[in-house]
Amino acid sequence: MRKHLLAFWVLAFLAISAQAQDLKPITWQDIPTWKYLNRGGFDISPDGQWIAYTIVQMEGDGKLYVKKVGDPESEKTYDIGGVRSQQVVFSKDSKWLAFKEDPKFEEAEKNKKSKGKPLHDKLHLIKLGTDEKKTFEKVGTFSFNNEGSSVLAINLPKDGNGEGKGSDLLIYNLSTEKALNLGNVLEFSFNKPGTYLAYTVDASNKSGNGIYLLNLANNSTQILDNDKASYKSLSWTEKGDAFAALKMVEDKKYKQDQGKIIGVKNLTAPQVTVYDPQKDSTGFDQAYTISPNRRPMWSEDLTRLFYGIHPLVLAKKEEAKKELDKDSVAMAESEAMKKIMADTSIHSIKDLKKAIANLDTTKTEAKKKDADTPDMTIWHWNDSRLQSRQQVMENMDKNYSFWAMYDVASKKHTALQDSSMKDLSLLPKQHFALGSDLQKYELETNLNGQNYRDFYVVDLKTGEKSTLFTNFYLPSYSSYPRPSPDGTKLNYGYDGNYYVYDIASGEETNLTASLPVSVVDVEDDHNVKKPLHNLLGWSSDSKYVLISDGWDIWQVPVEGGKESPVNLTQDGRSEKIRYQYRFRLDPDEKGFDLSKPQYFRIYGEWTKKSGIAKLDPAKKGLEPGAEKLIWEDAAIGSLQKADKAPVYLYTKEKFNEPTQYYLADADLSDAKQVTENAPDASKYSWSAGTRLVDYVSDKGDSLQGTLFLPAGYVEGKKYPTMVYYYEKLSQTRHNWSEPSFSGTGWNPNVYTSNGFAVFIPDIVYTMDDPGMSAVWCVIPAVKEAIKTGVIDEDNIGIHGHSWGGYQTAFLITQTDMFKAAAAGAPLTNMISMYDLIYWNSGGGNMSIFEASQGRFTGGPWENWDSYERNSPVYHVKNVNTPLLMLHNDKDGAVDFTQGIEYYSALRRLKKPVVLVQYKGENHGLGKPENRKDYSVRMMEFFNHHLKGEEAPEWLSKGIDKVDLEEHLKERAF
Repeated sequence: MRKHLLAFWVLAFLAISAQAQDLKPITWQDIPTWKYLNRGGFDISPDGQWIAYTIVQMEGDGKLYVKKVGDPESEKTYDIGGVRSQQVVFSKDSKWLAFKEDPKFEEAEKNKKSKGKPLHDKLHLIKLGTDEKKTFEKVGTFSFNNEGSSVLAINLPKDGNGEGKGSDLLIYNLSTEKALNLGNVLEFSFNKPGTYLAYTVDASNKSGNGIYLLNLANNSTQILDNDKASYKSLSWTEKGDAFAALKMVEDKKYKQDQGKIIGVKNLTAPQVTVYDPQKDSTGFDQAYTISPNRRPMWSEDLTRLFYGIHPLVLAKKEEAKKELDKDSVAMAESEAMKKIMADTSIHSIKDLKKAIANLDTTKTEAKKKDADTPDMTIWHWNDSRLQSRQQVMENMDKNYSFWAMYDVASKKHTALQDSSMKDLSLLPKQHFALGSDLQKYELETNLNGQNYRDFYVVDLKTGEKSTLFTNFYLPSYSSYPRPSPDGTKLNYGYDGNYYVYDIASGEETNLTASLPVSVVDVEDDHNVKKPLHNLLGWSSDSKYVLISDGWDIWQVPVEGGKESPVNLTQDGRSEKIRYQYRFRLDPDEKGFDLSKPQYFRIYGEWTKKSGIAKLDPAKKGLEPGAEKLIWEDAAIGSLQKADKAPVYLYTKEKFNEPTQYYLADADLSDAKQVTENAPDASKYSWSAGTRLVDYVSDKGDSLQGTLFLPAGYVEGKKYPTMVYYYEKLSQTRHNWSEPSFSGTGWNPNVYTSNGFAVFIPDIVYTMDDPGMSAVWCVIPAVKEAIKTGVIDEDNIGIHGHSWGGYQTAFLITQTDMFKAAAAGAPLTNMISMYDLIYWNSGGGNMSIFEASQGRFTGGPWENWDSYERNSPVYHVKNVNTPLLMLHNDKDGAVDFTQGIEYYSALRRLKKPVVLVQYKGENHGLGKPENRKDYSVRMMEFFNHHLKGEEAPEWLSKGIDKVDLEEHLKERAF
């Protein structure tokens, strides 16, 4: 018997070994056809009975998988073409599924290269549970009629180049299979119950332009407004009992159209309100018009319409015409005659005509107008926004509009804001609005990064504005005032506490002063004062707020004295579990409903476990103590619920296990995997697992790093290791990294698959020493990780991008611990970088340096030693580590000159450095061909230095410009 058992286990071991030998590392050449689950293409039917998801690839065609829950035999697959993001829509009655099929990948690539006519998508309609499938050719957008689930609207692309902007809209009846074709439709929108379709017509010569309402019960259409105008911005109320729209009429006197607001309610016998500002010369400032750049809306009680207004701009500057009196004319003529009589060069009639012509000032003016004007920018020290920022924001500034309202009963227009209050948000129920303005502080904020604003409350019955706060400090978004669901209160953070403000009474209550814990985020190491932990939101009855103290969740009553705050979760701080956020399972909710269970994402600060906890409802709020439904050594997240059934879905992944969706009940028990992400994953070798490394920084901070074992790891064997960092990333221990070409060349899964260990340590920062902070954290971390026996201490490489690139560039000036380094888009001279521009936003770097990632106090002239001490370029003589740099000429975050400075200094000292630059690329690589190329080069670089592989010619000798084209062709794949 024992012999048989031994033989069985030997055979089993040989089978497993053979299987393991069949596995191969994933290569960069495998990635273009790597199949993966598109998270945006996943959906569950409202009744929770059907799921649909897409598996796509970078260079190839994807498939849609549809199956009934619990019935594997029901699974069907459909081609979706070469799309990598797919819209999959279930009807609200869970009987139908619609999705688009893009052109095949190869067909689209050929068409792109030949610059052929645009290819069109197909739309497929499936009746769930049957083999029925209807296909519509050449489609644009599509939509079911919401809760009605009786028709499918399909927008057909516009054919020809007619003047009108509209195109055909097909209304396909799901039960009768008959279609109604509506011509020249520009916009369409169903109300929430799905009983009505509102649409606008935009035809050639504006013939028949207007707003139409289709009653889907009887297919009757009503014309609500007709004119030679453009109609746009259809906006239904949440209930679907009314809608608003804009009517824009051309006025050649101005650059913009003249706008009118249209409101429609009482849908069975539509009541149409049209407000025309041009006919309201006493109530509406005629220097303004209704703006097309803000979507109009009804108030919830359907008494008022809200819309945007903006100034009119003349199409052509009209010079003021001045009537000259006879004396002025006579005087001008007399002066002209004197000039002519005194002109001794006049000898003939021809000379006389020429002299008279020279006196014609209109010709002089014409010459001035014809003169070339310079193309330039004036940068002024008093500009509150840099000219570069103004250029980035130019279109937004041009399209800016102010909120206004129209009271239907009183027929009164009221402007709700002007240039003295640039931001306004309508609060729920539209009783009040919250206004804010930073103009007074904008220059200073852009200089030092400290944010201040003035806040106002606007009464939406009268339009009256009252001051709420002046010079209000915002260390982070958590402090920003946020309204209660009933719109009567505001919650905000100030000076280390959360407050509630009752708008009607003006009463302010400190919500957190009595808590036994602080809500200040002391772990935030940026140069801001008392940043707060998150406010998780309001209860739906506006009586409570949920506030985090960084560990636990507190339910705090907003009316002081009646109830005490309650720690709902209890064990967060004691067990070092962070209750991070609440899952919003109902997208239409208005605050959390205390009568229903609440689900929270939980995370173990020192274990890196994650999961989902549930708080059950009680008669008066939530009972303390959360039940952990899932708590695993995995990354758990993305909890969602079927719209109309107690069916729940969540995702689960590990570093070496692809993301999968699981379906479960309300207690998340008896969960079943319902997706097959990465169907080819079993062909490749992946990381053998992860380990946590505890260490203490040189400044005494207790920190962690995650060590990812290489594929095929053997205990006791040492491996070449990549160290990667970006502030704190040890929490990514269980995150699956989809094999792909990133914009930085880095993919930890690809590296571990190819025999590298990967170590990711955390970095915390000491003010005025961002570079030295990396030294104080990374070096002790790596030393501790070496003690695991996994890392080959003689073959360690480091890589980081952007801020991580800066840490890399700095670390190699302070230590020779690393055998090779790759730095992507690194900051290298903190002094010169401080005064440069973040071109992607147009803003200056100084605010980033002083109050954000830079973590300096003051500018270089106030803190020169700190800036110099932490600048890699000033320590370049210490570098002995071979360096590969990626820096692109159009980098809009870290200026290209930063890379050039460091490269040139290293080159001058004959240090081993290679700089790769991809023309026209920004902060990260965008073009697929560039991503491919750099990913391969970076691994070749580390394979040479850490594994001893032969260096490719581009690395050992470089490539001359005349040979570069051929070199790139040979490497392309």
